Amino acid sequence: MKMFIVVGILFLGSGAFAQHEFQTWLKTGVEGGIVKKLDWSFELNSRFGSSGLETFFPQAGIEYKVKRWFRPSIEYRYILDKDRYGNYGAGHRINFNASFKKRVERLDLGLRLRYQYAFSRLGDAQEYDSDFDQAIRTKLSASYDIDNSMFSPLLSGELFYDPSYGPKGPGFKKIRLAIGTSLELKGPHKVSIKYQLDKKLNDFGANLRHVLGLSYSYKL
Repeated sequence: MKMFIVVGILFLGSGAFAQHEFQTWLKTGVEGGIVKKLDWSFELNSRFGSSGLETFFPQAGIEYKVKRWFRPSIEYRYILDKDRYGNYGAGHRINFNASFKKRVERLDLGLRLRYQYAFSRLGDAQEYDSDFDQAIRTKLSASYDIDNSMFSPLLSGELFYDPSYGPKGPGFKKIRLAIGTSLELKGPHKVSIKYQLDKKLNDFGANLRHVLGLSYSYKL
C-alpha cells in the first residue's frame, strides 16, 4: 500500500508537465456458468480518442472459484489497434489472473495479480504499451455497498511492471488510478461507470490519459 501512495504522488507530480489525452472506453459483456464453480465470459471493448476508434478487442475467458475469496482465471484477447499513421493492425494477448476478495461489513476489498503475455506487438518498441507488452500487474480495489442505495462507489489503483530487458530494462512502467461506481439493478444486469487516469512512469513528457469508462454485462 505504501508503494502505491509513493508512486501516486510521483504520478500526480509528473502530470503537471504532461500533455493531456482524453478517451472513452465502452465495454459490453455476457457471462454464465459451465459447471459448478467454473464460469465463462465474453466481452467486446471499444476505446475512442480524438481521432475516433483507437482500439477494439473481443475477449473470452474462464474463471474457477477455488474459494469464496480466491478465483484464478485465464483470458484471451484479440486486439485491433490504430497506429500513429491511422492504420489498424492486429495483436494477441493472454492474461493469467489470480483474484483475491475480502468483505468487511459493507466494504469489499480486492487484489488482482495478473501476468499478461502479448505477441504480434504493434507500434514503437521503444515505448511501453500496456496492451502489447508483457507485464506483471498488481491492482488494489475497494468498493462500498451503501445501504438503501443503488450506487456502490469504487476506487482502484494498478501498477504495471515490465519484466523484459528492453532498452530501459525491467521496472515499473505505468500506473492507473480510477474512481467510479457500480449500479445495483434488478435482474441479471450489471452497469458501472468510472473516471480513470493513466500515466507512464519515469517519463515526465508522456501523455496523461483521462478515461471515461462505461461497462454493461448480462449474466445468463
